[in-house]
Amino acid sequence: MAANAIEVRDVFKVYRRYGHRRQFATLKSAILSGSFVSDLKADETFEALKGVSFDVARGRTYGIIGRNGSGKSTMLKCVAGITRPTRGTVTVNGRISALIELGAGFHPEISGRENVFINGIMLGLSKKEITKRFDEIVQFAELEDFIDAPVKTYSSGMYMRLGFAVAIHVDPDVLLVDEVLAVGDEGFTHKCLDKFSDFRRRGKTILLVTHSLGLVERFCDEALWLDGGKVRATGDPRRVVGAYVTAVEDGEEALLAREDARARAEATAASDAGGPPIKAPDDPVTVANSGTSPAADVPEPTPADMFLASAGRWGSREVEIAGVTLIGDEGPGHIFHANEKLIVRLEVTAATPVTDFVFGFGLFNADGVCVYGTNTDVEDLDPQEINGTGQVDLVIEPLGLIEGTYKIDVAVHRRDGYPYDYHRLLYTFRVKSRTKDVGIYRPPHTWAFSRGVKLTTRI
Repeated sequence: MAANAIEVRDVFKVYRRYGHRRQFATLKSAILSGSFVSDLKADETFEALKGVSFDVARGRTYGIIGRNGSGKSTMLKCVAGITRPTRGTVTVNGRISALIELGAGFHPEISGRENVFINGIMLGLSKKEITKRFDEIVQFAELEDFIDAPVKTYSSGMYMRLGFAVAIHVDPDVLLVDEVLAVGDEGFTHKCLDKFSDFRRRGKTILLVTHSLGLVERFCDEALWLDGGKVRATGDPRRVVGAYVTAVEDGEEALLAREDARARAEATAASDAGGPPIKAPDDPVTVANSGTSPAADVPEPTPADMFLASAGRWGSREVEIAGVTLIGDEGPGHIFHANEKLIVRLEVTAATPVTDFVFGFGLFNADGVCVYGTNTDVEDLDPQEINGTGQVDLVIEPLGLIEGTYKIDVAVHRRDGYPYDYHRLLYTFRVKSRTKDVGIYRPPHTWAFSRGVKLTTRI
């Protein structure tokens, strides 16, 4: 008996790019013209897989992760035999059941019962074996009351459950799974996960393609990271997932940096060209009773309600915010984690001495809800003087936000609210967290349980 259930060696998969420049009128003309792919020019093809190699030992659970379009599903289809590699070899030892396109072989006009038999035979079972397992399949799919109805009357969830139940009860040596749990309800998902665990206990081999990184860390013995059709990393799931998450964050970091730089350039250009009107308030009010953004104590400029103001920059620039840097435990950036420190650093300049000034800060979530706001005046810090260049740090430790995207207001203004330099929603950062809680704020907390209430930490 082979030690490996799956062996993939230097697999390439090339697809033709379809366009108007080169079309075959008929199948006959395509065949007479020779190869469908090999004679095409480089810009007429797309390499979905580029020399992928890996082994899955018998009885192991192996996870494949990667971005959309990285080649994960193509790789699984090559292993399943749904498509053939352009080059390279795929060897599978044992009976395969593929949970890739659930119910792909179902006929909509006939009953669920008849489809179970047809699908089971397609997956390699005899009629006698299907009859023996039929009641268990229907019970697992939770379709006792609908099994004799035409499949075309099923909801998408019912369709998916029946396809999963048939495939899982083939009792394969190798189970291929492609993100099928994403469409089930919570109860059925738990049932599927229990079935996976049962497969593992019985020494079956599972090849899993998923975006659920927690599922890979929890269930898989090894993991493979595909990126652009190439292998980026293999081995321990936590190490591979960690490397993948870091790469994703680096990509998000670069994207946020570009978007913020463009927004600031546009806002500064608009401000230099005139921008919104600057008007000293007739009746200065404080943050406590104004309802305006804490970064400026009064409703300036129009529109009056700063919570409704669009992103932009305005002010007299008598004191200027020359730069804003967000700094976490790993240094400057736009991606942070919930438990780390965040420093909002302002580089400020004043061409002539200024003695009346307030520094303000506002934090908003992606929906525009004010998460927090403060300024030096409401925190009883009296201004003395700014002259030349200086640096102002607001230190938040720990950050304590749930996962999500946030925007920042920063400002320097007079105590009566007259704006020197106001930056509205021009700085974006993203918080990452493996804990998927909800809300905005994640306060420090612990759980305690009395005797008789038992829980274990999920691995």
